[in-house]
Amino acid sequence: MMAEAISVLLVDDHSMVRQGVKAFLVTQPDISVIGEAGSGEEAVRLAGQHVPDVILMDLIMPNMDGVEATRRVKQVSPRSQIIVLTSYHEDEHIFPALKAGALSYILKDISAEELVSAVRKAAAGEAVLHPRVAARVIKELQGRREDTLNPFTELSERELEVLKLIADGMSNAEMAAKLVLSEKTIKGHVSNILGKLHLVDRTQAAVYAWRQGVVRKE
Repeated sequence: MMAEAISVLLVDDHSMVRQGVKAFLVTQPDISVIGEAGSGEEAVRLAGQHVPDVILMDLIMPNMDGVEATRRVKQVSPRSQIIVLTSYHEDEHIFPALKAGALSYILKDISAEELVSAVRKAAAGEAVLHPRVAARVIKELQGRREDTLNPFTELSERELEVLKLIADGMSNAEMAAKLVLSEKTIKGHVSNILGKLHLVDRTQAAVYAWRQGVVRKE
């Protein structure tokens, strides 16, 4: 009796990328593509609906990015293993994605065979990290810890300002009004802050700001 096929959900805002990945995956007898999502929101909805074994997740998408989508998917479908499939290998993408719950992190320049292997390994609970990404993770584990990151040197003046406002409990809209910037710009600053300080969400950022003395009680 043949084992049940590995169910896979593809998430990428570019349909050409989804088509290319799907075209290869459907040739594999042990893999079944059960859905495609063109946005983070759609990914969360389909993950809750289908509870796939493996999700291939793009990182850079409009509105809800791959990190936020990963966090929410793990809430609606904890058993789904998430493989980040992206072109980006900088710290500000790697660490938030892994902290949000991604199992594997691979780059779009890998071969089709390597991708299939990563899917099979993810279904078995085994992580795959692109060599460049693995090197960054090892360096991080050996070296810099979150507590040794200095927000005053890691962040720009504007980012420090935004971090203080996050700690004050302000929403993006409130920060945008106060700093006379667009909400999109504020959102970009918040993403940069989380990435540079290796934090997952605003709550962690607020706690961090108080702990590191970025904001002090009057």
